[in-house]
Amino acid sequence: MLIRNPANPIITPQMVKPSAEGLKVVGTFNPAATVYNNEVILIMRVAETCIKKPGFISIPYFDFSTDKSFLSVLDVPEKDPDVKLKDTRGILYKGREYLSSVSHLRLARSKDGVNFIINEKPFILPYDETESFGVEDARISHIGDDYFINYTVVSSDGYATFLSKTKDFKHIERLGIIFPPLNKDVVIFEEKVNGKYIALHRPDNHGFGLPSIWYADSPDLTHWGNHKCLLRPRANQWEMKKIGGGAPPIKTKQGWLEIFHGKGENNMYSLNLLLLDLEDPSKILAVGEKPFMFPETKYEKEGFFGNVIFTNGHIVMPDGSIKIYYGSSDEHICMAETSIEKLLQLL
Repeated sequence: MLIRNPANPIITPQMVKPSAEGLKVVGTFNPAATVYNNEVILIMRVAETCIKKPGFISIPYFDFSTDKSFLSVLDVPEKDPDVKLKDTRGILYKGREYLSSVSHLRLARSKDGVNFIINEKPFILPYDETESFGVEDARISHIGDDYFINYTVVSSDGYATFLSKTKDFKHIERLGIIFPPLNKDVVIFEEKVNGKYIALHRPDNHGFGLPSIWYADSPDLTHWGNHKCLLRPRANQWEMKKIGGGAPPIKTKQGWLEIFHGKGENNMYSLNLLLLDLEDPSKILAVGEKPFMFPETKYEKEGFFGNVIFTNGHIVMPDGSIKIYYGSSDEHICMAETSIEKLLQLL
């Protein structure tokens, strides 16, 4: 049904060069995926923290004081009365919030889809204060000649979804925030349906219900409306806490095939399937009864945040086989292979 690549994990933090002196990479995970110039392109999330210095709390932060942002390190004496540790990741210093680790997006290329050459420098860095806590978890939608990249931007105002585009994976055009806080796990279809662009998104409904998968459409990829709740978490061990979209849906004869994630008991993340109508993607045709993939191996069960399988990138081959790229335990990048036919048999 599904074969994990024997080389897994195919990208680890040790394989990635830190973006600045005094930093170390603690996570390389949750990559977007596409094909460009006969190469597999991954845009992966790279999480960095500071190398510990005796007697100091070292805080990574993005500096926006020049026309180009860069990641820097603030060293504060451990006994400084202005330092307050909020939780495992939060730091408050002189009234300003920081995180103990922050993320940017890094590019990797491969001829065979397994062995990757990783860029030494970030591909997308935070641009302004709306992204001051980092950029995370990209998705790539290839539409026409453009590759649209949506990703989560994080700041003290919460998390939102930003859209950029490129033609060559060298030059980036920023298009702006398309779903405001709190919203992420945005998945943009790779072709129009009935003259409109289609997206799945995941607003965070604090106070009522559970985070669910929503539908929206747009005339221009910027202004989104016609919002409706598409799929809610079911009361089972796999998705009792929340669900969210993965990579852009795959167009099949039976419908739009979407791989989505669920968060369930013991904070485990697994992958399931959703089939949407070809002419009306707001209509559900089928949902998998249980996940087709969940943490089983050591690298999926143990890591920075164990028991996590999270995908936001895949490659569909001409023969219908699929390479699913996924983050394991919020630390590594892995790949597993299956096919459209095998996945549809589960619905």
